[in-house]
Amino acid sequence: MQTIFHIPKVGYIIGFRRGGGRVYQDEVLLRFPGIDDYKRAHILLHKIVVWDNGSTKIYGVIERVHGKKGTVIAHFRKPLPGQAISTSVYVIR
Repeated sequence: MQTIFHIPKVGYIIGFRRGGGRVYQDEVLLRFPGIDDYKRAHILLHKIVVWDNGSTKIYGVIERVHGKKGTVIAHFRKPLPGQAISTSVYVIR
């Protein structure tokens, strides 16, 4: 019997994706409460997320799973500022 998982509405930005000697400011690592393994993280793929700081909204899409502990990578339309780290993102669709 397959278990149905609830999709969380709020996630948190861990940091920017890094590699190859550079920082990708339009791709961030996200963690969601209740998502603690990669099998549950697959339900978040292709969901649209938004980062809102009150005056600016930047939209992104969750593209892939990162690792085996439920972290996902989201690609945003515009680069996020450094102040976005440890703030929240919202799943809108």
